[in-house]
Amino acid sequence: MSLKTVNIAIVGTGVVGSSFLEQLLSLKSNYIKYNVVAVLRYDSHLISNDYSSLPITSTNWKSYIEANAVKGALSPAQVIEFLNKDTKAPAILVDNTSNEEWAYSYPKFVNSGISIATPNKKAFSSSLELWEQLFTGNPKDGLVYHEATVGAGLPVVNFLKEIIETGDEVEKIEGIFSGSLSFIFNTYSSEDIEFSEIVAKAKSLGYTEPDPRDDLSGMDVARKVTILARISGLKIESASSFPVNSFIPGNLDKVPTSQEFMEKLPEHDDEIKQLKEEAAKENQVLRFVGAVDVKENKVSVGIQKYSNSHPFASLKGSDNVISIKTKRYTNPVIIQGAGAGAAVTAAGVLSDVVKIAQRL
Repeated sequence: MSLKTVNIAIVGTGVVGSSFLEQLLSLKSNYIKYNVVAVLRYDSHLISNDYSSLPITSTNWKSYIEANAVKGALSPAQVIEFLNKDTKAPAILVDNTSNEEWAYSYPKFVNSGISIATPNKKAFSSSLELWEQLFTGNPKDGLVYHEATVGAGLPVVNFLKEIIETGDEVEKIEGIFSGSLSFIFNTYSSEDIEFSEIVAKAKSLGYTEPDPRDDLSGMDVARKVTILARISGLKIESASSFPVNSFIPGNLDKVPTSQEFMEKLPEHDDEIKQLKEEAAKENQVLRFVGAVDVKENKVSVGIQKYSNSHPFASLKGSDNVISIKTKRYTNPVIIQGAGAGAAVTAAGVLSDVVKIAQRL
């Protein structure tokens, strides 16, 4: 039996992109040949002019690209033109970046028949118009898979889409969607330590963004619940069109640098401890949660209190947990596990690539 060939163009070789390449190049399939024809970076590119697979392996790809990449980035339009010149094999664009230019160009790829697999949240959580352009239902369009935009490699997005496609109706989704905020609040509720010390520890472990305010603002969670709300049928205009209760204390969102933020954060430890102690008196803990209430047409992000017996209260480390209640699943489905990290995120993207390749 001859193998089905699928051309793959990969954007980004950072933390997630590197892990994805290693996993893809180690993949064994008896049915599909994953033909890597392009690896694209912000300042260089490497393409296969004859559309044969680039001579890279899971162990040599870094050195080969460094030695052979051409200086200068290719634009999305150039990549579309390149991929469409090969009429013998369908193509998948794998965007492992968080770049807006690539995200906003997805409709052009999809309209030209090129499929997309990506963890990039920008295209799915910005304007509703862009979302609708990606999912028009045109049979000639490329496929769009984005499991890793929510929960990294956890089976959230595709599970939700599949149960809706079979006629189920989402009623409520609630979850802890940020690995960094999960670690911060899980540790803070279980240890006698100042909030500022926990944030500093999370930052040193690489759990937060370089500026922890990017996490504490809640906007990353807002982008994720926007995606889930739209899948569930709500017409959410953007990730800033509903209440997002930031956990950046005082006016620290206005200080110019991350270093100054970290220096001034201890000044607010007492007020945050008061919130913790008030919750403890009620046998509750603080958690940073995103929620989608389809019945009430409501989306929200912010601090909530949960009893010690609640699944959200028993979370450990940097795990994510998502509760999905539907018309069929009256007892909510609970999905829990690692919601961050290069390996699990890359695995989520690779799973989408495999699904797309099987369908093409």
